[in-house]
Amino acid sequence: MESLFRCPICREPLTREERRYLCPRNHSFDLAAAGHTHLLPSNKMHSQNPGDDKAMAAARNRFLSGGYYAPLAWRLSELTLRYTGEAPVVYDSGCGEGYYTAELLRALQSAGRSPRMAGIDISKECLRRAAKRAREIEFAVASAYDLPFADESGDFLLNCFSPLALDEFRRVLRPGGVFAYVVPGARHLYEMKEILYDAPYENEEKETPYEGFSYLGIESVDERIHLPDPDTIRALFTMTPYFWKTPKEGRERLEAREELDVTISFRVHLFERVDS
Repeated sequence: MESLFRCPICREPLTREERRYLCPRNHSFDLAAAGHTHLLPSNKMHSQNPGDDKAMAAARNRFLSGGYYAPLAWRLSELTLRYTGEAPVVYDSGCGEGYYTAELLRALQSAGRSPRMAGIDISKECLRRAAKRAREIEFAVASAYDLPFADESGDFLLNCFSPLALDEFRRVLRPGGVFAYVVPGARHLYEMKEILYDAPYENEEKETPYEGFSYLGIESVDERIHLPDPDTIRALFTMTPYFWKTPKEGRERLEAREELDVTISFRVHLFERVDS
């Protein structure tokens, strides 16, 4: 079948076969057993296994599958329905293990839409889980800064806590297409930060215009969730940036907690791609 992906070598369209992707110039990319492919050229990889490792991918999958961030998934689904038509092309840049991508697909199909969807991430461990989560979606290991999509081909692009590759987002979205950029709100996970750090601070919130896009607005998602056990607390901690920069004392304080109530706060910045 015709794919949403383009060959990372020659930029020709790819066709998905039973066990591989193939372009007209015979560049071939194998399909992994899970159902994803690898479109990140070796000369653009900064390490042998970039992105989230197996443990981090497992933690992310466990936490998100528990529904703790469902309020954000619901809002993103509403926005996708609002800003797309009957047969949209939807991209997820930095899709991780595919939780939000799969939720958008479910919402669109439940509304009677006929979407075509693709997600990319640099972590093959995350992509293995994403491909198993939603077989109808195409997933590939690829870079946000070199998206394997055709020019002006997308109707809606999601970027959730992932690299902001604005030049590529402008390139792959059609004029009138919508870009949803999810960032943390001021008090996101603040109660966890109070445990981890002696002097926690709120996240900065600001509106930043971007060339080639017009601002449609900002949607807020604010909830309080209960983490019922140490495993769930650890899973959330592992999928945050704090995992990499928390001192030993803070980690020990968090590991001592049996349960935790914590604020989740997201801001979804919405942009429309305008003609150059």
